[in-house]
Amino acid sequence: MKIGEESISKAAGIVGKGGLVVYPTDTVYGLGADPFNEKAIRRLFAAKGRSGKPVPVLCSSLQKATELVELSARGVGLARDHWPGAFTIVAPLKKRLPSILTQGTGNLGVRVPAHQGCLDLISACGGWLTGTSANLSGQLSARTAQEAGIQLSDSVDLILDGGSLVGKESTVALVVGDEVTILRGGPIGVREEMKRRRTS
Repeated sequence: MKIGEESISKAAGIVGKGGLVVYPTDTVYGLGADPFNEKAIRRLFAAKGRSGKPVPVLCSSLQKATELVELSARGVGLARDHWPGAFTIVAPLKKRLPSILTQGTGNLGVRVPAHQGCLDLISACGGWLTGTSANLSGQLSARTAQEAGIQLSDSVDLILDGGSLVGKESTVALVVGDEVTILRGGPIGVREEMKRRRTS
């Protein structure tokens, strides 16, 4: 279904009942499930053929993100600088979530995407939605609904079509206190930003 008010409402209903949906983001297509529903998360892992890697959560706002993780002053600053946008912050978990989601790390990746349809969907789902890419583990990320469908159509309940996406996978940074560690490079260069701040 083309993403819109009606299809977003339908997708949110599916997520609320433990289902899986594919949806567009500002980077690549995502695979959405209720992050608090362990059965749904296990189904997500099975759909992707994924094991051993935590799953991030997309949030509708910075406030919603801080309900899930402990963001230090440094983390809040980075969030305000780069959200909405392609920047994932991994921080210590605050709220209880299924251990399979975090793979027992005690940390969770969160971000607020810069895509209005995606934000509308996340809000309709209560402010949180899993944000892993909509592809089989080890395969290329899907940039069209059709690509996602080829890989996952038998495993998901609904695919929201938002057209072709041209974004890059988000930068991922572990932020604990003032320490920032880049876990995955991406469109936002935090190392350069940190260097500028040290010399300013």
